[in-house]
Amino acid sequence: MANAPVQRMSQLMAKTLRDDPADAEVLSHKLLVRAGYVRRTAAGIWTWLPLGKKVLANVERIVREEMDAIGAQEVLLPALLPREPYDATGRWDEYGAELFRLQDRKGGDYLLGPTHEEIFTLMVKDQASSYKDLPVILYQIQTKFRDEARPRAGILRGREFLMKDSYSFDLDDDGLAQSYALHRKAYQRIFERLGLDYRICAATAGAMGGSKSEEFLAPAEAGEDTFADCPNCDFAANTEAVSYELKPVDAAGTPAAEDIPTPDTPTIETLAAQLGVPASATLKNLLVKVDGEIVAVGVPGDREVDMGKVEAHFAPAEVEMVTEADFIARPDLVRGYVGPQGLDKVTYVADPRVAPGTAWITGANKADTHAKNVVAGRDFEVDAYVDVVVVEEGDPCPKCGTGLKLDRAIEIGHIFQLGRKYADALKLDVLGQNGKPVRVTMGSYGVGVSRAVAALAEQTADDKGLCWPQEVAPADVHVVAAGKALQTELALEVSEKLAAAGVRVLVDDRAGVSPGVKFTDSELIGVPRILVAGRRSADRVLELKDRRTGEREELTVDEAIARLTAR
Repeated sequence: MANAPVQRMSQLMAKTLRDDPADAEVLSHKLLVRAGYVRRTAAGIWTWLPLGKKVLANVERIVREEMDAIGAQEVLLPALLPREPYDATGRWDEYGAELFRLQDRKGGDYLLGPTHEEIFTLMVKDQASSYKDLPVILYQIQTKFRDEARPRAGILRGREFLMKDSYSFDLDDDGLAQSYALHRKAYQRIFERLGLDYRICAATAGAMGGSKSEEFLAPAEAGEDTFADCPNCDFAANTEAVSYELKPVDAAGTPAAEDIPTPDTPTIETLAAQLGVPASATLKNLLVKVDGEIVAVGVPGDREVDMGKVEAHFAPAEVEMVTEADFIARPDLVRGYVGPQGLDKVTYVADPRVAPGTAWITGANKADTHAKNVVAGRDFEVDAYVDVVVVEEGDPCPKCGTGLKLDRAIEIGHIFQLGRKYADALKLDVLGQNGKPVRVTMGSYGVGVSRAVAALAEQTADDKGLCWPQEVAPADVHVVAAGKALQTELALEVSEKLAAAGVRVLVDDRAGVSPGVKFTDSELIGVPRILVAGRRSADRVLELKDRRTGEREELTVDEAIARLTAR
């Protein structure tokens, strides 16, 4: 393969900026724009400039190499997709407003693909007819589309993004487990090669469906996910997936429930203050509507309800808060004084902390009145136990009981054991060894390719700019000509020799740009090694700088070439 030509900054279609973009909220957004890697086209839509495209391509290459290594076969499916398969699985409606919907000139309904389970399923249905055709793993690296309500944080949360999605097709659950394990190991290799710090966390499946699900999260302040990490054992989970066992207690000695007057206590805080009890002794009951039907959600009074968990539990049903009109229509529901005992035609969902036998102070369903000694399982029944509280720092680890640590993170990968959800909906069968149809079982596995670029920027940047790991950097070495004609000649000579030896070179040969600006840009752009043709160019001596450590050394031209071409 021919060596890549030297990339001259005098010809590079990218300009560095001194100031942060006005709309930038996170570090990766600021630096990727300032260093000339990306430019905003519209809200949540980005153009990749030459340096950015090189980094993106390097991430793609690593992902592709590791997917090929587990025997996966690459395909490319369309991004413009027909409605019918998504109707069959229910996801045309389930995706809601995030789905880009459009019609062709004949009135046919289409969507821009947010993910491709349905289309991969239909492709395998068309191509595989026998057990001999399975197992198979197929993947693509392709642009996805989601109509984010508030696209933000640069390329971290866009409406158009690059993703690797792969799908496994197996004859049974044991085969699915093997395909899942292959992907899990491949993802570990991918993120290690990328140089990302990451955690593997238990996760919820959400709209994807299926059973087992794990996320690969890159800790970063800019992350929109929060994960819980146990400092004592190997437990790690997205807070949405933290769950606890139901632990009933003996309520035999608890007195009968009793109403108590509590005027002017419509909030947990006012109630706890008036009675002189901790908020944790009270039971908070939040009313919501699920597809129009009222549901009460019970949690201890000192905890907040995680609406994301509530919505996930009832998905794809629509969840919304009750309104004043709802209270008027239901006079039995007294605002600020709702209790689970005696509720009529209201589904009651509770956190596992509201276990059978636990006693509470809660609303008495009468104005200015609460009830004490209200016992779960004795005075009221729970229709479903769901972990619905917001996880807090110090909550006990579900595995060992140690206080959990919470951190922000960027989701960079997600793997699912889908099972037969899509195969059932689209009737994906193959002929088994016994001559009878076998329903195929599936897995789905995603890597955020463009997100990985932002995650790397977040994790590796310093106060001077970007600082790419070697394997994803847009060049191996950034050669800087300090400015004089002799320095530029030497910089170009060394650059050509390095390129001829297979080194990827970016050379700053810009005329009329001060050495200070060039040095600042080299640190902002973040190539791992910077080679400067400066004050000792007449002696054919260069300065080599490690971008990450800041270490510098002087080398002759021959020494520099030998060092930079060493494998």
